[in-house]
Amino acid sequence: MDKITSYKPLWSLPVIVAALGYFVDIYDLLLFGIVKVPSLQGLGFNEKEIAHVGTLIFNWQMGGLLLGGILWGILGDKRGRLSVLFGSIILYSIANIMCGFLPYFPNDKENLTYTYIALRFMAGIGLAGELGAGITLVSEVLPKELRALGTSLVAGVGLSGAVVANLTVKLTEEWNVAYFIGGGMGIGLLLLRFGVLESGIFKETKKSKVSRGNFFMFFTNWDRFWRYIRCIFIGLPTWFCIGILAVYGNVFGKALGIQGGIDPGDAIMWGYIGISAGDIFSGILSHWLESRRKSILLMMGFTLISVIWILSGTIHSANMYYFMCCWFGFGTGYWAMFVTIGAEQFGTNIRSTAATSIPNMVRGMVILMTISFEGLMGMGQSALVSAAIVGFVSFALGIYSTWSIPETHGRDLDFVEE
Repeated sequence: MDKITSYKPLWSLPVIVAALGYFVDIYDLLLFGIVKVPSLQGLGFNEKEIAHVGTLIFNWQMGGLLLGGILWGILGDKRGRLSVLFGSIILYSIANIMCGFLPYFPNDKENLTYTYIALRFMAGIGLAGELGAGITLVSEVLPKELRALGTSLVAGVGLSGAVVANLTVKLTEEWNVAYFIGGGMGIGLLLLRFGVLESGIFKETKKSKVSRGNFFMFFTNWDRFWRYIRCIFIGLPTWFCIGILAVYGNVFGKALGIQGGIDPGDAIMWGYIGISAGDIFSGILSHWLESRRKSILLMMGFTLISVIWILSGTIHSANMYYFMCCWFGFGTGYWAMFVTIGAEQFGTNIRSTAATSIPNMVRGMVILMTISFEGLMGMGQSALVSAAIVGFVSFALGIYSTWSIPETHGRDLDFVEE
């Protein structure tokens, strides 16, 4: 009975609201990747234009995440975790609702391109605040022995939003309706957040005169800077798998000679089915091993097997490719552990800045991955070889950083950075 009672904090309102918030966040974050082709076709773009414009919009969205990660992180440390949770969801909900109205805009390709870019950039800025603020709040309100389970629960529930996004597009058969639904869910979630209280640790820090939300503190001390950079590198394999192997599923379908090709939306969906399960498993694994580093290294190794299998060129059926997406999804399900490490590495006065900017720095790195991937193909390399080169760099940096960063399991978070 005592054991059951001790786990009650996992079902508290902050954890539930953070999980639902991340669910909506992931739904909206990946929606463009799922509706990229049908939305641009519906707006009058041809196949060649879709490839160029689609990558352009995607990169601007990821750029918005990069910028928003810094802005929301600073705000979370200066004004509080809840201010980010409210402000970010309002911004990306409005942006998604506006995306739903794109078919009713004047049918001018140039203006539609710039408008779509602007809206996804705006959505990216808004989406950047959700995960970091949620993980920071949950990490600070839960007992330290439950942090791994709590943050994994948030991610496990949240990441299933990708599955719902893909199913929503298929069931509604109208890409813009999926945008309306995403925006509507965000507005609905806003109402739930009024019952959530601010972190007690943050309230105590707010009373002191210590500098809060100073992004430049990551660059004024070598040890702090190197911890920050390694936190970012730990997340690279996750977005290599989703941002390259899943989002470019149609490219790999052709390269592997798969009859009927690969639907990127389905590849993303199966990837996130795996990620959702993997995130819950990684939290249990970290709790059992009493180590963030060991659990992430094991998950990375498991992921690497599926990546090598895909890039070996031996997969020739769509079902097998989707199975591999689920496999690498499960392996990259250490996303919550990765963000938790980012929160635990730094003091309360810059914790939100770290936990919010780090995952969005990783998302922003997808821009370099896509440019490198497409650049290598443009230089005559095959899709498989190009992906292998980008993947090698991502996994090498990720494995080294995980192995070398300080362990944070069980660390007391009531401290500040001077």
